[in-house]
Amino acid sequence: MQALSTAVPGKWYTIKWMFGIPEVLEKLKEFKIKEGSEIHVIQNDASGMMIIASDQKRFAISQDAAARIQV
Repeated sequence: MQALSTAVPGKWYTIKWMFGIPEVLEKLKEFKIKEGSEIHVIQNDASGMMIIASDQKRFAISQDAAARIQV
């Protein structure tokens, strides 16, 4: 297991568990991203943001929030 914030762009990962700011977790659940979901890491750069995709939807997430998600 590793933090999503360390994920390699271009690879697919399975969410093992998530914790953190309730508003962020609720937004992820709105996009149907939860434990067991498959996500594709599109971009992970030094700017502090990463782009992930699930079910044809893409969105940005901060490195801080991504550090609280294990894949």
